[in-house]
Amino acid sequence: MTPPYSITPKILRLVAQISERIGQINAKYLDKPTPKLRKENRIKTIHSSLGIEGNTLSEAQITALMDNKQVIGPEKDVREVLNAIRVYERLSTFEPNSMDSFLNAHASLMQGLISSAGKFRKGGVGVVSGDQITHMAPPAENVPFLMKDLFHYISTSEELTLIKSCVFHYELEFIHPFQDGNGRMGRLWQTLILMQEYPLFAFLPFENLIHQSQSAYYQALSDSDKSGHSTPFIEYLLGILLSALNEQLDYKAKIMSTLERLDYFREIGSQIFTRKDYMLVFQHISTATASRDLKIGVDNGFFTKDGDKTKTMYRLIQRG
Repeated sequence: MTPPYSITPKILRLVAQISERIGQINAKYLDKPTPKLRKENRIKTIHSSLGIEGNTLSEAQITALMDNKQVIGPEKDVREVLNAIRVYERLSTFEPNSMDSFLNAHASLMQGLISSAGKFRKGGVGVVSGDQITHMAPPAENVPFLMKDLFHYISTSEELTLIKSCVFHYELEFIHPFQDGNGRMGRLWQTLILMQEYPLFAFLPFENLIHQSQSAYYQALSDSDKSGHSTPFIEYLLGILLSALNEQLDYKAKIMSTLERLDYFREIGSQIFTRKDYMLVFQHISTATASRDLKIGVDNGFFTKDGDKTKTMYRLIQRG
């Protein structure tokens, strides 16, 4: 059974804009973040996804835990972060179309936090805001069948991956299959579904923007509940993905030092390149700045130089 939703003009417009941004990111090598940027984005993802659920640890504390350092904080919050670090490190090992893989991920994410980690709930559950119940999930006995249908949709539907990922996220929140951890699993699995077609989403911290617009996130869930289909939530989430991609494109437009540019280019650039190739990555800098950057790169032993003027070629020296 296909989950109910409609393809609106807004959804079509957002999909077109997202596709355009992905093309721009690929053309500018921004789909290949440096190890430093990958780590920074992973920290933002974990901080935001857990922060939505009430985790109090800061990005600095999460960084310390990622570096195997001890931090002072609530034991539950520390456990949540350590579990998330391990799960995100194994992200590529999970199979987005497999319910067994989905349950294994939940078991790892909620290990030591709930007794039913990796198992569907056995009782009723509702979502509470203040003293109001905002969502009453389906009965527990229906959960296995509803999740089976949802994974069948993900596995067999020819719908666009961008839309399927949003539909899955909403339907998971609606079904609420677990005693706890539903929100973080929805965001984790949407990332995994997107990664199938767009690997750049592995390190795109769109959860950060959800965290910043948390009231709009819950409003989109509520609007979809009231309307009986996930269209409002799809529109909201596609807008979030577009904003995250725009931020990624803006990353190179911010002021960077020469050494920061050189370090970034050494991570993602070609073995042999020209000044023009360098400027394709850093489109906001002038020709004179690019020439000065490359001279500093040669002087520091980052590149070798061959030729002169427009025929100059640079060769990357491998790091020791």
